[in-house]
This record gives sequence, C-alpha cells and structure tokens, in this order.
Amino acid sequence: MRKKIFIIALIFFLPLSMGACSPFAPAPRSVAPVSLPEAFSLYPIQAVDASPWWYAFDSDELNQLLTRAFAGNLSLQQAWARLEQARALAVQAGADLYPDLNATGDTTHARQRRENGTTDTFTTRNYAIGLSTTYEIDLWGRIRAEQNAANISAEATREDWNTTVITLAANVTTTWARILSQQSQLRLLEAQLKTNEIYLELVELRYRKGIVSALDVFQQQQIVEGVKSQIPLVEAQEQLFHNQLAVLLGQAPGSRLDIKTTDLPIPEQVPAAGLPADVLANRPDVRAAGLRLEAADWQLAAARANRLPALSLTGAVGYGPADIDLMLDNWIMSLASSLTAPLLDGGRRAAEVDRTRAVIDENLAAYRETVLTAIREVEDALVSEHYQRRYLAALDRQLQAARYALVEAREQYRKGVEDYLPVLTQLLAVQNLERELITQKTQLLIDRIDLYKALGGNWTDTVVAEK
Repeated sequence: MRKKIFIIALIFFLPLSMGACSPFAPAPRSVAPVSLPEAFSLYPIQAVDASPWWYAFDSDELNQLLTRAFAGNLSLQQAWARLEQARALAVQAGADLYPDLNATGDTTHARQRRENGTTDTFTTRNYAIGLSTTYEIDLWGRIRAEQNAANISAEATREDWNTTVITLAANVTTTWARILSQQSQLRLLEAQLKTNEIYLELVELRYRKGIVSALDVFQQQQIVEGVKSQIPLVEAQEQLFHNQLAVLLGQAPGSRLDIKTTDLPIPEQVPAAGLPADVLANRPDVRAAGLRLEAADWQLAAARANRLPALSLTGAVGYGPADIDLMLDNWIMSLASSLTAPLLDGGRRAAEVDRTRAVIDENLAAYRETVLTAIREVEDALVSEHYQRRYLAALDRQLQAARYALVEAREQYRKGVEDYLPVLTQLLAVQNLERELITQKTQLLIDRIDLYKALGGNWTDTVVAEK
C-alpha cells in the first residue's frame, strides 16, 4: 500500500521538483534603444509632478467629468477586457508546468436471456473509475519561456490600458475646453451684435438727417448680418462638442451636458518636463513597447527549445468492479514515459525560429520609434506652447492698437473729416481680433493638454477600472 502511494506521489510531484534548464533564456537588454538628448530645449530641468495633471486647472467640474469618463467610457472598458484576456492567456501558458489530472469512469450494463427448459435472465454490471495524468518535463525551458512571454505580454496590455486612460483624460479635457471656447465665442458674438446694432442706429440717424449716404447704412447692415450669420455656426459646433463629450462619458449623444464653467482656464507656468530619459519611465506606450520586445525575446527562446527532444510522462490509477471497501487493494497502476525528437517536419520549427527573430527585429524598431515619437511629442508641445504665448502677446498688442484706431476713426467720422470706410475697416478688425484671441487662447490650453499627455505619468494606477 505504501509503495503504491509512493508511486502516485512520484507521478505528481517528481516532475515539479525537476528544475528545467533554460539554455536559450534571453540576455537582458542593457543598451539604450536610441541616442537621447540630455535635456529638452527652452525650459530648465525640474522634477516631474506625479499627481493627476488636470488638478492644475482647479476645476471641480472637470474633475467630475473625468470621474464619469473613467467609470463609463467604453473604449476604456474594452481595454480592460483585453487585459483580462491577456492575463487568462498567461495562466494558460503556465498551466503546462503542472501535471494534468483527469478523472475517468466507465460502466456497462448487460442483460442476457437463456432458454434451456426454463427461461433464465442474467444481468451483468461492470464499472471502473480512476485517475489519469500527463506531464511534459520542461527539459529545455520551453514551457517556462512561453509562460514568461505570456506574463510579459499581459504587462504590456496593462500599459496599453494606462495609455488609454491618459488619452481619455486628454480627450475629455480638450473637448471640455472646446465647449468653453464656443460658449465664449457665442457670448462675444452677442455682445458684438449689440455694438453693431448701436452703430447701425447712429448711421441711420445721420442718414435721416442727410449727413451721410445710404452706402454707409448698407455697409453697417452688412456687418450686423455678418455677425448674425456666425451665431448658428458657433451654436452648431458647440452641440457637436457636447455630443463628442457625451460619448467619451459613455452616454448617448443628443442632449446638452450641464457645463457651468464660463471662462477658459489660463495655463500657468509650464510644468516640469524632467529629462528625456524620464519619458521612457513615465510613458506607458514606451513601457508597453519595451515589454513586447522582451516578450518576443522569450518567444524566440521557446521556439529554439521546441527544436530539441521532449520528454513526457503519463500515469493512470484505477480500480475495477470489486467492492468499494476493497478499493485500495485493487488499484490498477501504470506509469509510462515517452521521448519525442523532431526529425523531419518540413522545416516548420526552423521557420518558426526565423519568424520569431523577425518579430524581435520588428518590435525593436517599433520600440525605438515609440521612444523617438515620445520625445518628439514632448518637445513639440513645449515649443508650441512657448511660441503660442509669444503669439498671444503680439495678438493682444495688435488688438489694443486696433481699438485705439477704431476710437480715432469714429471721432474723425463724427467730425465729418473722414467717411465711414475707416470706421467700418477698424470695426471689422477689432471684432475679428477679439474672436481670434479666444481661438488662440483655446489653442494655448490645448497645447498644455498635449504637453501633459506627452509627459505621461504614473497617476493611472489610481484609476479604478469599471466593468
């Protein structure tokens, strides 16, 4: 009895205690994928703030919108489902490190009728139950390499989810900013319409007194109607942004969201960008690309190990139709092993090694490109904001000059020194510049959002996935 139990234990636990050698385990990659600049241009080196970046806008409304987006966004839910799939695949890849254990059962029931002067009926019942197991000893580390590749791929998928979170936060904030911009444009157009109608009343009064011609009236009417024509376009664009924001929140479009903020937030000083090397640690897409490269290394190890002989063990225990109390005395036990070595496979295994090497080359190029793209996005965002601020300062000075010119033109027109054309020209210039100023302030805010997105961050760990 003890001998039988020992054999059963041997079937299950001996393979687990055999340490698999890994002659094809990939060496760690210590060389930097590309040459990185020592620092970003335009701004000094400072430590990066790890807190969620939208707190810098100090808006409870934006905080609530992002909370709703993290809970209801469908793209984020899809990314989380892909992560769960990857984790399940990792479990499957590691399952071969342990023996399979299957329960078996069989029963037969037969009735036989015999007539020999009398009629006799015989009933025969047979049954058998037992356990069977199979196990491949991981001689060359193939199974372990496949498990490592699957686990690392699951980590890369988690980084994909982090990237989706960062992208979602940027998209929600950008859409919210565009809604505020359209609302500001609408208020400005309504104010400009009132101003233009006042000008029209003054021109009509001078026309009735015979001081000016009808041309002045028609020209001012043209400005009034021009402003009126802009209002529906702004209202339509605002509704489109509301629809876009609703979808980002996981809601049906068509209804206007309750956006109570009236003024565009003005970005303060540029946040610390750190070093270009910091981007490699803070950007989840860069981390994902690096992990996929590492997973490809392990896939190559598995493909190379698959060309070597494999040793498999099979075992079974069971008992027949004896009394169940005598179960342990009627065990039928078997233990077998098989060694398979690939001889001819039409080059399939060798081709798999070549294919995996090509996958590594592809992932290495993708990793380098991702790193360069990340550095470029940060650099572009820094440059864009720097020059956008300079442009806004020049635009503000231009607007002030246009307002002074409008006052002077209006005074000259009132005195009869000039006709209405200079007033018309300066009025159009002032109002166009006022609308342009709102547009460019919005662009400055979007540049800042792009910078936050480009910097990445580890704050995504605080976001809880909703199912």
